[in-house]
Amino acid sequence: MRSLLSIFLLFLAGCTCFSIPLLEQTKEFDETVVSGKGRDKILLIDVSGVLSTGEKGGLNPFREEVSIVSRIQEELKKAAEDERIIGVVLRINSPGGTVTSSDIIYREITKFKEAKKVPVVASVMELAASGGYYVALSADTIIAHPTSVTGSIGVIALKLNAKGLMEKIGIEDETIKAGDKKDLWSPFRPNTEEERKILQDMLDNFHKRFMEIVAAGRKELTQEEIRKLADGRVFTAEQAVQDKLVDKIGYLDDAIEQVKEKAGVKKARVIMYHRPYRYKNNIYSKAMDSDFNINLINIDLGRILDGMGLKFMYLWLP
Repeated sequence: MRSLLSIFLLFLAGCTCFSIPLLEQTKEFDETVVSGKGRDKILLIDVSGVLSTGEKGGLNPFREEVSIVSRIQEELKKAAEDERIIGVVLRINSPGGTVTSSDIIYREITKFKEAKKVPVVASVMELAASGGYYVALSADTIIAHPTSVTGSIGVIALKLNAKGLMEKIGIEDETIKAGDKKDLWSPFRPNTEEERKILQDMLDNFHKRFMEIVAAGRKELTQEEIRKLADGRVFTAEQAVQDKLVDKIGYLDDAIEQVKEKAGVKKARVIMYHRPYRYKNNIYSKAMDSDFNINLINIDLGRILDGMGLKFMYLWLP
């Protein structure tokens, strides 16, 4: 036994010790040219997936991934410090997200545009619905892909009433509260009429704000026109142009050319910011590891519905 222990200790003494970090730390952005030539730069910002302030791990469970809100704010800050940035293209492919996340991204882009004095053009890919459209309204021009879906001007608050199921399996809610409305929106019981009115008033307030953002971004629309369009429905690109929700139909290349035209330049490099070691070689390269499909089952609602409680969302849920 002693000889075996001695051999083991000798083996350890001769080994080179090293450590492997389990979590890959988030690093500062690298810059990659994905198209074009010239001294001037156009920043391509990817606004994809569900909009949330929640952080995620992506496909790699050992890698930290900042929230989309944090990433976009970081990209805008870096671009603001680069004198060669002459414009921004927002590549949007999102069903929306939380009310607050959508509003923060909109505000950050608006602040950047006002301070930097450069054109911002939104390019709608497959989807820019609800919060995705809210973000697009921060741009000077909105260009929709011929097959894109946009609109969904409205607010939603999800709730499942599990009382019937709980009764069937013998589970009772024994919540104790001080304050009659403390468990407002509880999933363990139906809402009272008074509670429904309280929540409806809140949703109406957020809906009103959304319509105000539409009015600020689409000045050619009257208040009456906005009210008719703001019933939560989605629109095809052609319908959105007819209803003046977007400016024109086109492709991502057209959005880039629009920035050049507005900036008064004939050529420019299109760049993307990304974390080190993430490959980017063209204007359609992803900025994040997350994908989504346009249906309730496959949208990763876990990022925005994590934990219990009420969530107000500018989100399209077909």
